[in-house]
Amino acid sequence: MLELRNVWKSFEQRHGRKDVLRGINVRLRRGDHLGILGRNGAGKSTLVRVLAGVEAPTRGSIRREMLMSWPLGGGYGIQSSLTGRNNARFIARLYGMSLSQTEVFVEDFSELGRYFDEPVKYYSSGMRSRLMMALSFAVDFDGYLVDEALSTGDARFANKCLTMFEERRKNAAVIMISHNLNHVRRYCRTAAVLRNGILEFYEDVDEAIAAYQGL
Repeated sequence: MLELRNVWKSFEQRHGRKDVLRGINVRLRRGDHLGILGRNGAGKSTLVRVLAGVEAPTRGSIRREMLMSWPLGGGYGIQSSLTGRNNARFIARLYGMSLSQTEVFVEDFSELGRYFDEPVKYYSSGMRSRLMMALSFAVDFDGYLVDEALSTGDARFANKCLTMFEERRKNAAVIMISHNLNHVRRYCRTAAVLRNGILEFYEDVDEAIAAYQGL
């Protein structure tokens, strides 16, 4: 289970502190698929960083009893000085997985060819994205945190990512923060709208989308 209890996040600004997140409460179990919608500047990126553990809340608590992914579309976790292969090995060691199996999976899924043994700092943005998606799917997470991008690259590779995500989400939790309403409808069972730092929940996804479009 992943649970946020009365989570606030504030930042010091020129004219005083600003509360970006105000008393967020979320409880997520395996099999729960939650979409989060919000306008630009609503605090979605801040919420992603808090959910991912990149930033600590100003107050409130977070209880993590499931293995959550890093944000799939955020590019977190890649070490640019390492090769693609060594990034795969690093992830395998970090999560206690087989080095050889992880390496084979990432090399095959990313389709980087000879660049798999080149430092990531020499990759194009598309190559980095393919490596990131391959690393994300190499770990069998209990929950997946999706930050906008669910697929990348050309249509064939994008479909490959979507097919893999469809398979993985069957037995996992999903938090999808996105402006893509079609993805929210397709992959989420409930949804919430982030407005003025407050997360408003809707049991019906279409109701949440209507509320979001009415902002």
